[in-house]
Amino acid sequence: MAASKFVVMSRRNLVTPTLDYGWSVSSTERSGLRPVSVEIAKADLTAKEVNDLRRDPSVDAIAPVMPIRLIAPTQSSILSEAEIASLSSPTWGIKAVRASESRYDGSGVTVAVLDTGIDPEHPAFTGVELLQRNFTLEGDHDDIGHGTHCAGTIFGQDINGLRFGIAQKIKKALIGKVLGKDGGSSATIADAVGWAISENAHIISMSLGIDFPGYVKYLIDCGLKAEPATSIALEGYRANINLFTRLAEYARERNVLIIAAAGNESRRPEYEIAVAPPAAGTEVVSVGALGQADDGDKLDVAVFSNTQVDIAAPGRGIVSAWPGGKLASLQGTSMATPHVAGVAALWAQREIEQHGRVEYLPLLARLIASGTTAPLVQGIKEDSVGAGIVQAPLT
Repeated sequence: MAASKFVVMSRRNLVTPTLDYGWSVSSTERSGLRPVSVEIAKADLTAKEVNDLRRDPSVDAIAPVMPIRLIAPTQSSILSEAEIASLSSPTWGIKAVRASESRYDGSGVTVAVLDTGIDPEHPAFTGVELLQRNFTLEGDHDDIGHGTHCAGTIFGQDINGLRFGIAQKIKKALIGKVLGKDGGSSATIADAVGWAISENAHIISMSLGIDFPGYVKYLIDCGLKAEPATSIALEGYRANINLFTRLAEYARERNVLIIAAAGNESRRPEYEIAVAPPAAGTEVVSVGALGQADDGDKLDVAVFSNTQVDIAAPGRGIVSAWPGGKLASLQGTSMATPHVAGVAALWAQREIEQHGRVEYLPLLARLIASGTTAPLVQGIKEDSVGAGIVQAPLT
């Protein structure tokens, strides 16, 4: 049988960490656990080799390489100077998560944004050390704008008096370009997550998901009929959920919180789609999107937001940075995710101030417990919003 591309995650106890093809780091710096090496490798494997690896006790996960796509905004527009001038500051999203009321500002916290890259010259990122790494075969610049927008929501500085960034005193951010015009792959994301962990990120933000229909089409284009192509894709989907779960478990051991977008495939009230990987992985915080209700006083679930989420955040009409020094308004669970990542940075700073370090379980517990349904319209199902809209720490 012809070989196919797989990504393999293995870990083993070591006295000291060793570097391999992908990434390998010791977990001792933060967790206090015995040293563990985790290795991510991409390889062309036959069916027999896959079965042999599955019996290897040091292999945590093995999954076929699947395409990863941007969780694209359902609506976007670059704002004119007049439109920007008409906006009130802070933006509605900042107020909704109460970041403008919080005394915390993200000081001492490192956040990783795994997306389409960033425009490092944008004035919103003045004073921030941007450690960039390109995992694609394209240029370093953010040609799509999505990553710049997400980063702006997490730690962007005010532009012309408009506040749209949550954790504005973050001084170091890890920017992994994992998606280009042709998307990316689950192997690329695994590499990038490992890189972010090894660079001591506290929080990883990802607004991306597995392209299941694209993978089915690829298999059909390779000569398979629709039925076996769908079956093979489902098995790959399941295996990649397991892969991302294992990655998130390793991140937990390093006290790193992974936050990911639930996806925009729902069309409420006609139908709702469950959260997609990597957000579907256990230990990954999945984020749904909210918008302002018609009466303006309450918040409602965005019609596109997928279900079975852990928590929700503003995701409609979100203004943030855009390449070329511009600002843009976008909507999607992609926009809700950096709101949660930014608020998580505020909670992480609180942990550092009170306990001298960030630990995974207390950070996760406080972040999820901050959620409230008080500002939401009545009748919203719990699996659409999880714990409710995320809230910044006030004391």
